[in-house]
Amino acid sequence: MIQLDYYGHSAFLLKYNGKPSLLVDPFLNENPWQKMTADKVECEYILVSHGHGDHLGDAIEISKRTGATIISTAEVANHCGENGATAHAMHIGGKIDFPFGWVRVTQAFHGSGLPGGHACGFIVNFHGKTIYYAGDTGIFGDMKLLGELEAIELSLLPIGNNFTMGPEDAALAAKMLNTQRVIPVHYKTWPIIDQDPDKFKKDVESRHNIPVDVVLPGESIQL
Repeated sequence: MIQLDYYGHSAFLLKYNGKPSLLVDPFLNENPWQKMTADKVECEYILVSHGHGDHLGDAIEISKRTGATIISTAEVANHCGENGATAHAMHIGGKIDFPFGWVRVTQAFHGSGLPGGHACGFIVNFHGKTIYYAGDTGIFGDMKLLGELEAIELSLLPIGNNFTMGPEDAALAAKMLNTQRVIPVHYKTWPIIDQDPDKFKKDVESRHNIPVDVVLPGESIQL
């Protein structure tokens, strides 16, 4: 059984049979939603999409406490390693196996947060379930290609606008990805990204016939 725990903004945890396994963009201690803290979360691996503080977040602290391996682009992974974390460097286009399945690093059109770096997203096969986390990105045409490269069962897409895709672009992205299901993320954390996830859900389901699960911060969903 696979469970997703959503902590607000873009932070979430994937569990397999109740065991915490894969933590994503762990912006926890300074997260206004305050649904989890770095000293309490457990995991074996951490995905970091880029170096901005609301995504790199508490990854280094969590890795040093738990021994979890941070998976990210080379610049972010090297930064984490230099600060005492355990890290595995990848880059855009790379795909490699891990004990839980595999990770493919995808492009994301956004700032890197670190000199010389690149923002990214991830397609993850987690115990047989294929999940796309877009990271912080605007819409781009090769989302259609990502849906051809992998049979995406669930996509986590930002809808906040201003810094990332807004709801209208994210709705089109869902169609381009040919995803089976969507969870919106990266909204309402601050007033500048205040968006209505229920309106997004209605739009995507009515226009594209793709189910949308609105998971509120602090809630969990079975995948």
